[in-house]
Amino acid sequence: MSEIIADDIRQNVRESYAEVAEASNNGDCCGEVASCCGVSDNTAINTLISTRMGYSEADLKSVPEGADMGLGCGNPRAIAGLKLGETVVDLGSGGGFDAFLAAQEVGDTGRVIGVDMTPTMISKARKNASKGKFYNVEFRLGEIEHLPVADHTADVIISNCVINLSPHKAQVFRDAFRALKPGGRLAISDVVATCKMPDEMKNDPLLHAGCMAGASLVDDLIDMMKDAGFEGIVVEPKDETRDFIRDWAPGRGVEDYVVSARIEAVKPCH
Repeated sequence: MSEIIADDIRQNVRESYAEVAEASNNGDCCGEVASCCGVSDNTAINTLISTRMGYSEADLKSVPEGADMGLGCGNPRAIAGLKLGETVVDLGSGGGFDAFLAAQEVGDTGRVIGVDMTPTMISKARKNASKGKFYNVEFRLGEIEHLPVADHTADVIISNCVINLSPHKAQVFRDAFRALKPGGRLAISDVVATCKMPDEMKNDPLLHAGCMAGASLVDDLIDMMKDAGFEGIVVEPKDETRDFIRDWAPGRGVEDYVVSARIEAVKPCH
């Protein structure tokens, strides 16, 4: 992929999610990425969306209002096995929902760093952190391909339906490997392709910003993680998620090509 095309994709995603953040702040619907986001001023709607993704109502009540925007496709914290005192980096942290849940598990001796490339999202997340008194969480502006995080910082890297948006996924995994400590682990929920997608879908900017068109084939994702140096790789597609993916783009048939998956890997200690 040429850098010009990659920059166009990245800018489209940035603009779309800036619109999501602004709409969430205003209590409106979320514009172009309405197909996959639950932005609403109706708490019951957002609760329904997030419980479908694997969160409990207790999870939703434990974060500041406005942090949960229904933007995920799973619950990475449920597979992360977080421990007290660990450092967590959240790729594409949005309004801070997963970061705040992680912060409660790592405790005051741990910390969470959220990274997002959309300034409006970073501003929203920082306000949410202040409102919720999450002093062990910080949010940094940056791209997930080039994390604003030092080498060997994280015990765990989490991400929720974000890596599929990147035009350079192999670089995302290489930089995640760099940022993890030896023995550190990935815990990711993301959309993957179960078969080759038609070109008209892959080239649709709305489906890309809507977390569908950028999905990689499972074997390709595994190869990227192996090439980055990861071991213990698990990519487990969840066929039951086709139901909510169908709701993201009704009548388009996208659910025939993509599902949500649990993705795990470990950086070797040697």
